[in-house]
Amino acid sequence: MISPSTLLIFSLAALALVVVPGPNNLYITARGIAQGRSAAIASAVGVETGTLVHIAAAAAGLSYLIARSAAAFAVVKWAGAAYLVYLGIRTLTAKPQTTAQAATGQPLHRVFLEGVVVNVLNPKVILFFLAFLPQFVDPAAGSPALQIVVLGVTLLLLGLLSDMVYAIGAGTLSRLLRGRQKPLKYFSGCVYLGLGVATALAGSGRSR
Repeated sequence: MISPSTLLIFSLAALALVVVPGPNNLYITARGIAQGRSAAIASAVGVETGTLVHIAAAAAGLSYLIARSAAAFAVVKWAGAAYLVYLGIRTLTAKPQTTAQAATGQPLHRVFLEGVVVNVLNPKVILFFLAFLPQFVDPAAGSPALQIVVLGVTLLLLGLLSDMVYAIGAGTLSRLLRGRQKPLKYFSGCVYLGLGVATALAGSGRSR
């Protein structure tokens, strides 16, 4: 099993990574500013549920296969980019009343599922599970798959804590800006489009 010292070092390294604003944090923030705290929290939970999918894939060796296959990696990358661009266009083209209704009444299960999809299709997360996490796996310490699960869940919990901070902050900011739906709509839409472009460029220089 993973030694306490290894787990501690991994936790500190993972914490340093999750506190730096990244695509997931920006997505959650944009969602929270546009739709409020509940939507931001639902997005955060959805994103980390997506992390569970990555953990299972890494433990089964699927992340390695996807990351090493140019075709499979490209499919995931472009699907993720297309989905974020779709969210951006949908947000930017929404009618004012539709945006206002979404801020208070969009089903949270839909918000949750969108968070899952955004993270599952994030190629940077796949690369993280391929390049960073395996460095802390010791074949002599027992089942590598079990170690990946333990490390992955540790990352998930730290990520959820970070996501919640962003979600609560975005929800608070949303309340302060209540009534300014048009600027919020454009802000959120542009964030989604920017994340879509960043996703499309992810891993473009990686080795085959």
